[in-house]
Amino acid sequence: MDFLRVFVYGTLKPGEVNYQRYCAGKVIAATPAIARGQLFALSLGYPAMTWGTQTVHGFLLSFEDTAILSRLDALEDFVPGRSLEQNEYQREVITVFDSEGQPLGRTWAYLMHLHHIQQLRGVLIPDGIWLAQARPS
Repeated sequence: MDFLRVFVYGTLKPGEVNYQRYCAGKVIAATPAIARGQLFALSLGYPAMTWGTQTVHGFLLSFEDTAILSRLDALEDFVPGRSLEQNEYQREVITVFDSEGQPLGRTWAYLMHLHHIQQLRGVLIPDGIWLAQARPS
């Protein structure tokens, strides 16, 4: 059986605000993972990841029910087929790795384009780890 896999780095991580609402009881595995990119804290109180070469820390969530993807799309303000400007995030396929740098495979992730991050006054998180208590005021 194929599972739906999504890399999360912000409010959908275990212990964060949206994990309980969207993922609790639906996740069959939550594996610490890293991805290549850049992570930003947004003025809105949540993070955004964009393409890059730095390390972004998060979790690879596995779901048995693929219907969760439409709920996550709604949370991330992503509508397939809508223009880049109309979507807040883009759902992209990326490669994720374990803490040793070994590939865990390709998976979905929600990325934001840099121009949108700049419009939202994004601040680079150099260590690639977003924590709710580190939100900008």
